[in-house]
Amino acid sequence: MTLTIPAGMPQYDDAPRFDVEKVRADFPIFGRAVNGQPLVYLDSANTSQKPQQVIDALAVHYALHNANVSRSVHTLGTEATEAYEDARAKIANFVGAPSPDEIVFVKNSSEAINLVAYAFSPRSEDDRFRIGPGDEIVISEMEHHSNIVPWQMLAERTGATLRWFGVTDQGRLDLSNLDELVNERTKIVSIVHMSNILGTVNATSRITKRAHEVGALMMLDASQSVPHLPMDVVAYDVDFIAFTGHKMLGPTGIGCLWGRGELLNAMPPFLGGGSMIETVTMEKTTYAAAPARFEAGTPPIAEAIALGAAVDYLTNLGMDAVLWHEKELTAYALDALVTVPGLKIYGPQIPVGRGGTISFSLGDIHPHDVGQILDADGVQVRVGHHCAKPTCARFGVPAMTRASFYVYTTTEEIDALVRGLEKVRKVFG
Repeated sequence: MTLTIPAGMPQYDDAPRFDVEKVRADFPIFGRAVNGQPLVYLDSANTSQKPQQVIDALAVHYALHNANVSRSVHTLGTEATEAYEDARAKIANFVGAPSPDEIVFVKNSSEAINLVAYAFSPRSEDDRFRIGPGDEIVISEMEHHSNIVPWQMLAERTGATLRWFGVTDQGRLDLSNLDELVNERTKIVSIVHMSNILGTVNATSRITKRAHEVGALMMLDASQSVPHLPMDVVAYDVDFIAFTGHKMLGPTGIGCLWGRGELLNAMPPFLGGGSMIETVTMEKTTYAAAPARFEAGTPPIAEAIALGAAVDYLTNLGMDAVLWHEKELTAYALDALVTVPGLKIYGPQIPVGRGGTISFSLGDIHPHDVGQILDADGVQVRVGHHCAKPTCARFGVPAMTRASFYVYTTTEEIDALVRGLEKVRKVFG
């Protein structure tokens, strides 16, 4: 298909691209209808759809290679272990990690962030993780609850103080008080890289530089950015990133924590059990090196292998092409949505420094009503506070409607959204 790029946006003939219709052919779900209408899926920031290649990776593992990992010397156990560790290596390469041992498999970004928060304690033997009254934790007002609640819990159990960056009217982080907010009392700064509600892609270099100047650790919630743009953890110079498989064409129940190897090995285990040990006696246990020390018990083996298949799929498309496709879609959508009377977009109004996630309100029509009428026409969007209630409060609304795009999204689907919103306006007068 051919995209019509809005006036004023650069048109690069040599920009990396892929054939969207060929991509869609890999996704079985696009062959179905919803409420008698063709499926228009605009909720990828919530969870992405899965290509047949990922579905097959799950099925083939269970059908032909099913066994536990790191426990057996028999053929099936060896095959499962090799496939599991091969997936770890693919993912490490995908995010530019220097070593596969810096990738910890978890079940989602929430667990990854909790794992890092758990490492902080008043009793820590490592000063970088020792925290108590007088120390500070810095987040922002645009965080997903997964990057708010763990830090609130840490502050409550240690007496540390939680502080945060504000958000400007344009949906950007307010860094005007950066040097005051991130100071010698700061132990960790943890911010979202791409907002799940505003679509903002936060510039992190100034924050990271300041955090390291004062001896603080720096973490990015990259749940929305790793699926949508090239990631190189070395270039970003952060200490930890969290991301999740189900938003990047992979299955649910699998996510990743990347951390600097030296930091991971300085952190205490998050859970105790099999596989995370070095040796066990009745009197004492010593722990394995990372990543094993954080992967107690039987891990999500098939899910990790399928996430490796998802990484293969995205790598074959090319993340530069994924980024460019979504930049064009976002420009098209922003241009189209402003034609809807009464519609207000929250977050950046231009396709620069933002991703393909657009949240909006439509007059005084409740987002749940908007979502129900769109669903009747097969258009799937998310409504509510998007696990970002403080962001909604910042903009004075209880909820928003959100459309979000991915590699399989087309301009025709955005047109269907606009037609649906016109229908909403007619229904509610």
